[in-house]
Amino acid sequence: MFGLGTKEIIIIVAILILLFGSKKIPELAKSLVDAVKHITGSFKESDSDRK
Repeated sequence: MFGLGTKEIIIIVAILILLFGSKKIPELAKSLVDAVKHITGSFKESDSDRK
């Protein structure tokens, strides 16, 4: 995954918890997933319009 090892991922997660707090992380993850779904839906719409 992007050339990151286990140690790097643990450090990134620890920094995120320190910055945002453990209560905000699930909200941020949910909004990120919603954004990705919206973007992929837009790409699928674009592909179906071309056919």
